[in-house]
Amino acid sequence: MSQLKSVAIKATSRAPMQIIDSAVVTVEKGINGDFRGSATNRQITILAESSWLRACETVGTNLPWTTRRANLLVDGIEFSADDVGKKVTIGDVELEITRETNPCALMEQQHQGLKSALTPNWAGGACCKVLKAGSFKVGDRVTVA
Repeated sequence: MSQLKSVAIKATSRAPMQIIDSAVVTVEKGINGDFRGSATNRQITILAESSWLRACETVGTNLPWTTRRANLLVDGIEFSADDVGKKVTIGDVELEITRETNPCALMEQQHQGLKSALTPNWAGGACCKVLKAGSFKVGDRVTVA
């Protein structure tokens, strides 16, 4: 079973990530309190824990998952191009995977080599738009269909 391991938001583009235990999600604004929620096809970003751990191993260090600056950390799931258009259900929230979350230059500022470690095979995660509002909390089941 896949589950939601952690949730993080940021108030502005470069603000520190704030870890929260639960979140309210709207179609218009994404996760309440996260600045990127109104971006049409990138309201919420999801990072696969296994992909993050491999990227850390590649750069030879153990970094907090929030270094990636994604909103959600999930286990038991990995993302690929085949997932575009699929629905992700967490709690009573429904998301649609719209594209890969491409790692940016900020990743390289966080740790040398991190951008390239996150580049192959969707290791940087998936971008999603909100289809159905609701709420979720750490520990909730995650399904992709």
